[in-house]
Amino acid sequence: MANYPAQVSIREVGPRDGLQNESVWVPTEQKIELINALANTGLKRIEAVSFVHPKAIPQMRDAAEVVAGIERAPGVSYSAIVPNAAGANRAVAAGMDEVEIFMSASESHNRKNVRMAVAESLGAAQQVARILGEAKMPFDAVISTAFGCPYEGDVPVERVMWVAEKLLELSPKPVRITLGDTTGMANPRLVDRIVGEFQDKFPDVTLSLHFHNTRGSGLANVLAGLQRGVTYFDSSLGGLGGCPYAPGATGNITTEDLVNMLHDMGIQTGIDLEKLLECARLAQSFVGHELPSQVLKAGPRTRLTPFH
Repeated sequence: MANYPAQVSIREVGPRDGLQNESVWVPTEQKIELINALANTGLKRIEAVSFVHPKAIPQMRDAAEVVAGIERAPGVSYSAIVPNAAGANRAVAAGMDEVEIFMSASESHNRKNVRMAVAESLGAAQQVARILGEAKMPFDAVISTAFGCPYEGDVPVERVMWVAEKLLELSPKPVRITLGDTTGMANPRLVDRIVGEFQDKFPDVTLSLHFHNTRGSGLANVLAGLQRGVTYFDSSLGGLGGCPYAPGATGNITTEDLVNMLHDMGIQTGIDLEKLLECARLAQSFVGHELPSQVLKAGPRTRLTPFH
């Protein structure tokens, strides 16, 4: 019998990872409204924006305005993703609580995603770490394509561990490492293997997992992580998201589906599921199309149908 954690911390990535894949422009005021609503659900971590070049991700060109416009809820950490020193400086200027730096485990995806070799990305990460260190701003290091690459296929576990080791040599160190399943290529056995190796190699490092549901294995992969004792996960309300540089990649795992499953298993999140569903409906109205959330369609298990 698996020994599941009593509590899990969820980082909501819908406002950034979710919206960046939408082709229709979501106005600044709507982004602000969505982030403010999410902060009222009990979520403690929200990835609000990314500070990237507007040509790379046009949807995020209003990042500074969004951050300036949100109402900072007490106890909520608002984070941004940054690719380089310029992005880090913008994140510091915006007063973010935390930053995510990122690179891919595979060379091909890294070159496609940030137009750099992995070695170059590691150099850029040290510049970013220095800027954040001076600002006393914590950061999370995200390793994309940790469970497979759409261009190269399987990524050797040793390669993932090598990138993690290099990131943990940054000064200052990241507060956690996130392993990302960027295109939904993970399966529970692979998750068990990679997480197990990571925990053996880096027993004192906080690990977070970021899954996509591209091939329907998202929550099964969460379960594999839970069985290894992982308590940090990323998810996106409504199942918004994907990856602009990963062909065919659909959305991240859905926050309300994840919360519903965890609560049914007796694992606490501190999140109000009904309020979260209201946020998902709001997001759906903003993007103008149906989102893949299951619980948004069916309702939580606790919502019973009247019997006549």
